Amino acid sequence: MEFESNKPIYMQIADSFCDRILSGDLKAGDRIQSVREFGAGIGVNPNTVMRSYELLTEQNIIFNKRGIGYFVSEDAPEIIIEAEREKFIRNEFPKIVKRAELLGIDIKELN
Repeated sequence: MEFESNKPIYMQIADSFCDRILSGDLKAGDRIQSVREFGAGIGVNPNTVMRSYELLTEQNIIFNKRGIGYFVSEDAPEIIIEAEREKFIRNEFPKIVKRAELLGIDIKELN
């Protein structure tokens, strides 16, 4: 896994899981690797991986079955899509609109 320097590693790991869920690589009910297994596999401290798992758990994307492991939640794809849409509308879309205005592009043309 290649890491960017401008974003915390635990967030990049969480984003990677979200991408795998959206692509269908991970499906609802699938067990994901343990914190130690995953950390060892990508060369990251288990505490960093645990932080990612905690973030995904807080967002209800994964859940923990005590003593068994972490699993992808049933609603994970919908939760991820909704969060990504909100992020896009809040962060990316205003930049696109502003750039289009600077270039004299009518918003109707983009549709």
